[in-house]
Amino acid sequence: MADDRGAPAPHRAPSRARLHGLLGLMLLIWAANFVFAKLAVRDAPPLVVACIRTVLSGIVMLPVYRLARPGADPALRRWTRRDLPRLALVGILGIVANQFAFVAALSFTTVAHGAVIGAIAPVLVLLGAAALGHERLSRRRLAGMVAAAGGVAILQLARAPAGQGASVLGDLLMLGNAALFAAFSLFGKSLTAEVGTLAVNAVAYWGGAILSLPFAVWGLWALGGPGRIGAAAWVSIVYMSIAPSVVGYLIYSHALRYLPASRVASVTYLQPILATLLAVALLGERPGLVYVAGAAVILGGVWLVQRE
Repeated sequence: MADDRGAPAPHRAPSRARLHGLLGLMLLIWAANFVFAKLAVRDAPPLVVACIRTVLSGIVMLPVYRLARPGADPALRRWTRRDLPRLALVGILGIVANQFAFVAALSFTTVAHGAVIGAIAPVLVLLGAAALGHERLSRRRLAGMVAAAGGVAILQLARAPAGQGASVLGDLLMLGNAALFAAFSLFGKSLTAEVGTLAVNAVAYWGGAILSLPFAVWGLWALGGPGRIGAAAWVSIVYMSIAPSVVGYLIYSHALRYLPASRVASVTYLQPILATLLAVALLGERPGLVYVAGAAVILGGVWLVQRE
C-alpha cells in the first residue's frame, strides 16, 4: 500500500491482543513439547527420537531461513566460512547434545519434573556469565540461585516410589540439558549480535542435522525400519521437529520486535505450570503437594535472578 506521493505506507505494528495471542500460542507449543517428547520415548529409543527430530528440523529450517532472511535487521552481517567453527560449537551444544539430553531426560523422569528443572536454565546462564566476567552477582541474584537449588532438592522429595517415572537420573539429565542451553546462550551471544539469531539457529540446525543423520539411519535400521515406530511416536517426532523448533522460535522473534524482552521472556515462567497441567490431563501424572512447593521455590528463585 502507498500514500498519495507513491511512497510506501509505514509498517503498522500488530495489535496488543494479537501479540499476546501469539505469545499464548507459543507458550502452548513449548509446553506441549514436553508431553510429545514423553509420548515419543515410550515407543522409540531416545537417541533415535533425538536424531530424527534434529534431521527433520534442519530440513524445515532451509525454506524458513530463505523466506525470513530478507526481513532480517540490515545492521547484521552475513555469516561466512570463518564463522563456521563457532557456529559448529554452538550447534553441537545447543542442538545435538541439548536435544539428546532433553529427550533422554524425559525417558527417565516425568514431564512435571522435567519442565520445572528445565526452567532453571537462566540461573545457569547467569552463573556462566559471572564466571566469564560478563555479569555481577548481586545479593538478590545469589538469593535466587540458592532458592532455585533448594527447590531442586525439595523436588527430589516429590518423586513417586513407582509408576510415575521420575528418577534422579532423569532429573540430572534435564539439569544437564539446561546447562547445555546455558552454554549455547553464552557462546552464541556474540555471534548472535553479529549475524542474528535466525542465522545462528539455522546453521546450528543444519550442522546438527548433518551430524545426526548417520545415527538416525543406523537407529532406524537397528529397529527394523520406520514401521517399527508407532504412529503416535511419529506424530510426536514431527511435532517436536516443527512446532517448538521453528514455529515457536518465529513467534518469539516476532514478539521481540514489538514488545519489551522482559515481557516476552516472562511468558516462559508459565511454561512449567502449563506443561505440568497438560501432563496431568493427558498422561495421568500426579505431582503432589511437595512437587508444588519445590516448583514454587524454583520459579521464585529464577524470577529473582532475572528480575531487572
